[in-house]
Amino acid sequence: MTIYTLMKRKLLILTLTVSAILLGCSGDKESKPTPIQGGDNTAKTVTVGLLPKIKGIAYFSSCAEGAREAAAELGNIELIYDGPTDGDPKKQAEMIESWTVDGVDVIAVSPNAPDVVANAMKEAMAEGVQVITWDADAAADTRSYFVNQATAQSIGEGMVNVMIDDLGPDTEGDVVIISSDATSANQNSWIDVMKPAIENSNLNLATIKYPGENASQALADSQDVIKKYPNLIGLFGISSVSFPGAAEAVEQTGHSGKVLVTGLSTPNDMKKFVHSGTVRSVVLWNTVDLGYLTIYVAEALATGKFEKGATTFTAGRLGEKEIVGDNVLLGDILVFTKDNIDNYDF
Repeated sequence: MTIYTLMKRKLLILTLTVSAILLGCSGDKESKPTPIQGGDNTAKTVTVGLLPKIKGIAYFSSCAEGAREAAAELGNIELIYDGPTDGDPKKQAEMIESWTVDGVDVIAVSPNAPDVVANAMKEAMAEGVQVITWDADAAADTRSYFVNQATAQSIGEGMVNVMIDDLGPDTEGDVVIISSDATSANQNSWIDVMKPAIENSNLNLATIKYPGENASQALADSQDVIKKYPNLIGLFGISSVSFPGAAEAVEQTGHSGKVLVTGLSTPNDMKKFVHSGTVRSVVLWNTVDLGYLTIYVAEALATGKFEKGATTFTAGRLGEKEIVGDNVLLGDILVFTKDNIDNYDF
């Protein structure tokens, strides 16, 4: 082998190594878009940072599935899906700051604590980044639009109504709400609706627990209230983490059939509890569609297709969606029961 040939091989190895390193530094970018041509004949690629409250749980993973579908469908989206695995809002703020420095076009935030991420969101807007919220809202001056899965009224009343229907309208007793963090804007808005709805029924709201986005703490809090309130007949688990935890607590303490559980979670996480009879109804919305709609709104804002003052917005396979003020509405709640829950896979 000549020295020249040896040098050529070493150069090839070095080139391949550098290429592999560069490919490995692509971070959490999940899709390589095919740019589309705008009216000025320049390629327009939109980078979207999709930030969930907590990464790695079924609810937000299914939202991300819909986001990826929309990104692939639109063809000009570079999607970054990332978030704290422990639900820490300070880490959310750090990610927003990092994405702002990186120059992403749109940051879509599901804030766990709106006050904690507010400054980072405002700074992103000041740098020309489009900032929207989805799943959970923040202060109006920290974002342009909220992609809202359903109104607080329909969600809060929906949960109380299914509890009353499942227990029987004349049933009396104590109920407890197992929420998430005390700072969670969406949970608090639902609770504000639930309280008067419960007061106008035969049910009594004994207490509200805030276990955070922590499954083991939701289980422990639910076990505690089952022991504490002898007249307890119902638990509301109003996050996708607290609902399975509450249902598990009822089964572990042998209270299935005595304490009914309802709330918000994905069908896949609740199927076993529905089939066992511990849960009769699961309230939610199509989480895949929520992620899908969020990306369509993000892309339209970044490319100037979103018309200010419009009352409707067309989003791919979802068709026309209503805009109320600065809220883009996905639609109404879905109720899953033993009759239909196996028809859904998310």
